[in-house]
Amino acid sequence: MHHRIGFVVGAVTFSMSVLVSPALADPSTLVRNDHEPIEVRRVHQNAATPPQQTAPTRPLIAVSHRGAAGTAPENTLAAIDEGHRLGAETVEIDVQLTSDEEIVVMHDTTLERTTDVAEVFPDRAPYDVGDFTMEEIGRLDAGSSFDDEFAGEPVPTLREALDRLEELDMNLLLEVKEPSLYPGIEHQVSVELARSPHWLMPNAPGEPHRLVIQSFDWESTEHSKSLLPSVPHGLLGLVPKDEIADHDWAHMINPNHTSIDADYVAAVQDAGLEIMPYTINEADGMRRVLEMGVDGFITDFPETGRRAIDEFLEGRTDPVSDPGSEESGESVELVS
Repeated sequence: MHHRIGFVVGAVTFSMSVLVSPALADPSTLVRNDHEPIEVRRVHQNAATPPQQTAPTRPLIAVSHRGAAGTAPENTLAAIDEGHRLGAETVEIDVQLTSDEEIVVMHDTTLERTTDVAEVFPDRAPYDVGDFTMEEIGRLDAGSSFDDEFAGEPVPTLREALDRLEELDMNLLLEVKEPSLYPGIEHQVSVELARSPHWLMPNAPGEPHRLVIQSFDWESTEHSKSLLPSVPHGLLGLVPKDEIADHDWAHMINPNHTSIDADYVAAVQDAGLEIMPYTINEADGMRRVLEMGVDGFITDFPETGRRAIDEFLEGRTDPVSDPGSEESGESVELVS
């Protein structure tokens, strides 16, 4: 099956737009106090602008969800390490803001499900992320609720996650959770990313995107795009077919895998966008969306996902083992 990605690089402004210089280490030189877009100067090392490439083919990828949530505590450095160990090229993590405006890696808007916050701070219910400082969150155990093997695993900051991902040469799908709860989080994220030139430089056209920012809040995502025009952005959720063209500033639409069919995938790609549905943990579901022509998918089990992709590309028909019976006993997860 020929896999086509209707994605035009010419529509993306990042191809040669990031200045690699010490100035990138100082976000104050890139982001104005009034939250105007990050200023990036063009590289003029070569007199001629390289020719634009149209419709590059990027590889199918299995994005490792929340680090690697099937086999490690979600949204921790241990989960990122696990995703790398299992062969993932790209991981997805979620971010929110603490009360002192630090960017913390956390999916839920409360800390109770994945940490021991109720034991450490018994009088602080309902344990909203935004009610705690980063120093307080740093005292929590984010590993024991998954398995005693991970006891003491901390909740990381975005900076810690970025550093680990760069060290491991991995790519990032960054989800901004509930931005309406955290006015200005788009600006905060743009500043943090601007601290490292690595995250503002694109990968080659034939490789997965180095960084994509996404959210279920499409207005927030568009605002983030205005601050980071060189970075691809994605819309989480199902954009109605007749509204896809209204979001021509985006680069991806990533809906729940149960909500799409081959016609919808084609509509997204015909509009020049990529599509990577979430969250598929069973091999049958992986094969089903691959046959629709998706550009990849998000999974808690990247090793199983990679195997499904390899077998799909090789035209195999032998079954891929499902993680549900071998690894976790879980069925498909339907939230991003």
